[in-house]
Amino acid sequence: MKASPSSDPASTFTRAIVRTPGPDAGSGLTTAKLGRPDIRLLQAQHTAYIEILRTLGLEVTVLPPLPGFPDAYFVEDAAVVTPAIAVITRPGAPSRRGEIESIEMVLAQLLPVARIEPPGTLDGGDVLRVENRFYIGRSVRTNDSGARQLGRILDKHGYEGRVVPVGPGLHLKSSVNTLGGRNLVFAAGAPFRDAFADCRSIVLGPGDDYAANTLWINGTLLVPFGFPEARGEIGRLSLPVIEVAMSEMRKMDGGLTCLSLRF
Repeated sequence: MKASPSSDPASTFTRAIVRTPGPDAGSGLTTAKLGRPDIRLLQAQHTAYIEILRTLGLEVTVLPPLPGFPDAYFVEDAAVVTPAIAVITRPGAPSRRGEIESIEMVLAQLLPVARIEPPGTLDGGDVLRVENRFYIGRSVRTNDSGARQLGRILDKHGYEGRVVPVGPGLHLKSSVNTLGGRNLVFAAGAPFRDAFADCRSIVLGPGDDYAANTLWINGTLLVPFGFPEARGEIGRLSLPVIEVAMSEMRKMDGGLTCLSLRF
């Protein structure tokens, strides 16, 4: 199905939570093989990202660095947030499990909270909301138990959960994201497109896989800078597009969706 414009009013965001990258941000987990990040540039890019969120009307809560947890600024992996409930995850990488306590403290002041319990593991980067359905990626970071637990929690609150085997790649949202409503953008090599057969799709060309991690916020699309062909494809939806410098976060397997919890 061809993509068409959508404002997706059911998913309008008013708030975001982010965390400032610490001086140890270059010591985190990565498979990217792009070299170590320039920490000052990474922090500057992160600050610019926050300002874009504010420009788009979000109230942004900025948490301080979390010493000893260099990946903690990828806050999306620590929780799955809906208007009805916040689900605190249990990250698949043991080194990241100490990140969730401080995120839970913040979210518990705003929403009811549920938790993924052992032996389940779940990263928020494996969870994609499309209207009232949540696609839950079964990946190297999210196991069957974690996916099933999230599905049961969502069901109790009127949402549908659907498990999708991710295959190669870190997270589900490394290869597919919403462009608003049921419009999706896929990396060229995404092996699970059949799971989204009732959605409308834009498939990026080879070499533009990183740009599949595009972020929809209230009718505006944030796209990684440096992928002109992908920007052109995504621009066919006739929605406003903002290109965002992500070179240093990319070196740490990070993308636009990873850097905030939006609700």
